[in-house]
Amino acid sequence: MDETSPGQPATDAICSRLRTRALPDGEVRAALRLLTDALRGPWAGATVDLSGATLTDADFSDCRLGGATFADTRFHGTTAFDGATFEGGAAFQRAVFHGDTGFAGARFDGDAEFGRARFRGAADFTGAVFGGMAWFGRGADTWWEDDEAWDTVEEIDPAPWDEPNEHDPGWPVAVLIEDYQDWEEGGDGARFNGDASFRDARFDGPAWFYHARFGAAAAFAGARFAGRVHLDQPAVDLAGAHWAGGTGDGGSVWPLGWTAPGAGGVVRDAAVLPYAGQLGDPATRADGLRILARLGDDRPELRQRVVTTVCAFLRMPVPFDLRAGGRTPGQTTLLQLRLAAQELLATRLRPGPGQWQGMHLWLCGATLVDLDLSGCEGGYADFTGAQFHGTTRFDGSRFDRTAFTLDGPAGRATFHGPVTPIMSP
Repeated sequence: MDETSPGQPATDAICSRLRTRALPDGEVRAALRLLTDALRGPWAGATVDLSGATLTDADFSDCRLGGATFADTRFHGTTAFDGATFEGGAAFQRAVFHGDTGFAGARFDGDAEFGRARFRGAADFTGAVFGGMAWFGRGADTWWEDDEAWDTVEEIDPAPWDEPNEHDPGWPVAVLIEDYQDWEEGGDGARFNGDASFRDARFDGPAWFYHARFGAAAAFAGARFAGRVHLDQPAVDLAGAHWAGGTGDGGSVWPLGWTAPGAGGVVRDAAVLPYAGQLGDPATRADGLRILARLGDDRPELRQRVVTTVCAFLRMPVPFDLRAGGRTPGQTTLLQLRLAAQELLATRLRPGPGQWQGMHLWLCGATLVDLDLSGCEGGYADFTGAQFHGTTRFDGSRFDRTAFTLDGPAGRATFHGPVTPIMSP
């Protein structure tokens, strides 16, 4: 359905009404139900713009949308897009899903943008089909320099950042990508607090999860990938996944413990056995850290991959308030594991017989507690947007280059305790 079709004016009117923040909850629910019922019937294929709206128990399951903009939308309660079809682009950048969210069996015919989206409950993309780019990585938008959206960038009203232990580091609201930046630049990625399932999903275009943050299990079992993949996450399960070998957009990056040697199955990486992803399972993380340390000690060619994996573990969200007392045994154990991961890095970056030289630290957006990198040496250390709690020590450290901010206040790191400064190289 195009914008001149009979249902589009009515769709636009309802969406405009739903974007009004002061509406009573009952009126919001009634208008939303009218819209979704029509998108399953006479208005199927209409373009929907609910950017910045606040919706409760939104049920778009089996709806057909010609295009969809949910940028900065706040979804409360349970959200359902199961079986929905997005015939155009689907924009969910910076959206916040407060409860469990379902996209099971959804079909995205165009690009699906979830940059900086926050999933606070479970996120179910089981069997979803991504016909274009599946963007869950850094940055929120992909705008060209002459895009008219720049004219209204100041009007964007992202949801307040109220995650435990974290401040909003002021990531760029919009990021140029195509002409001036690599895909790796531009801010933090999507955040999954609960379990995330992409089981049996199909990615026909690039699958981009660079600097996404998985706080729990991340299941990609049986997924099928056709293009470039960046899925360097320690919690990912790729059992039975398949990759078509697409390299047109550049090389792919798989989690430590997995490899895709060419078109065919994504398989366990024999070069790093017996590692096999222990950091993804809370029951085996302590052993996993010890195995990773030995792996790097014994295999110098794998040291940077080990360091990157440990950094990804430290980028997982901390699910409880670090300032609160009376921690549960599980919380204490998790904090001890994070301290052990920090110590693993520090002891091997200090000069001596066992030093891992030239390592790069990728700790963008990480939550770090009592971090002690005193006397450490390394290559590039990325702390943009990181949160430092407790006492932080950099005294005597030397890195080739460090970053604590992207540009001025953008992506700034925040210190919540005393800190000794880093030494210049």
